[in-house]
Amino acid sequence: MAENEFNLEKYLTGGVENIVKSAIRATLKNPRESAFMARYALSSREASKRRAEWEAKGEHIPPFLIASITSACNLHCAGCYARENHTCSDETAYAQLSADEWDAIFREARDLGIGFILLAGGEPMMRRDILEKAAEIPEILFPVFTNGTMMTDSYIQLFDKARNLVPVFSIEGDEKKTDERRGSGIYKSLIRAMDKIRENHLIFGASVTVTTSNLNEVVSEDFLSVLQERGCKVVIYVEFVPVTDDSTELAPQDAEREFLRNKLAQMREQHPEMLFISFPGDEKSSGGCLAAGRGFFHINSHGGAEPCPFSPYSDINVRDTSLKEALHSRLFTALQDGDVLMEDHAGGCVLFERKDQVEKLLAIADLSPAL
Repeated sequence: MAENEFNLEKYLTGGVENIVKSAIRATLKNPRESAFMARYALSSREASKRRAEWEAKGEHIPPFLIASITSACNLHCAGCYARENHTCSDETAYAQLSADEWDAIFREARDLGIGFILLAGGEPMMRRDILEKAAEIPEILFPVFTNGTMMTDSYIQLFDKARNLVPVFSIEGDEKKTDERRGSGIYKSLIRAMDKIRENHLIFGASVTVTTSNLNEVVSEDFLSVLQERGCKVVIYVEFVPVTDDSTELAPQDAEREFLRNKLAQMREQHPEMLFISFPGDEKSSGGCLAAGRGFFHINSHGGAEPCPFSPYSDINVRDTSLKEALHSRLFTALQDGDVLMEDHAGGCVLFERKDQVEKLLAIADLSPAL
């Protein structure tokens, strides 16, 4: 390997280890939380070792999995990619995977060496039965990406008991920005949920969709102080992916990305008590798009294995096959062999920008989008 060539596995493994180390430092005042994170650090190292063993056998296992455990959601957020892709609705349109089916997926993921499974939706807290299954697998950390409207006392008890479930609240900035996108009163609901978490000495994260409209605000000290004073330990910045042609001006471009990178470096130095993650960040420095099994892949609520949530195409369903076999799907293989993931793009999600190309790969391989 050339000296300046990017090592994807080292990058991802190091990222996982840094997240865990930062979480341990951040929770030293909470012995119960620190004890869990210390145990998880051991599990993370074991998962990394297992992935390395697979790699030696010529089998690449990504460390991350995104699981959309339901297609139902109780909100109608402006610009929601899931509703635009018809993968999210008020009611479940297709037969959803059962809690037992998800349990089998989680356990196979653990055995393969996958250490992080991001639970998304829809609204994942609408499927408590699945979250309870995840709680039984402490070797995996499950960030639960939620709109925060369902944080009842009963859920607080679950998060308190199962420290491997970490709520990650979606917030767009201040009250005006958040309510504009998510609905009137949602910001106050989020603040109440965060305060409940803090009162019960739990940790949580925040997820911010970064647009050209809110970029300056969501990296400001005022915004960070709102999160920090409530005990937020992780802030995940996700670049906006335009779901319609008339929303492309909201997607960050090179100038905004450079600004965000510089601000992140500054924030990490000034706020060592918090962890800041940017996705997809600078894909050029990370060797290209990490989807389709390079760094992660996505399973939708009815079992379709997809490159990522922003590219809802699938030719294989985990109801009919294993996770390991799904990683060798014809679509994933075609995307990687065709170097689509490595191509330059204007910003945001390369697979979204190249959706016509992805659809052509499906057609050439005589495939069709799977439900």
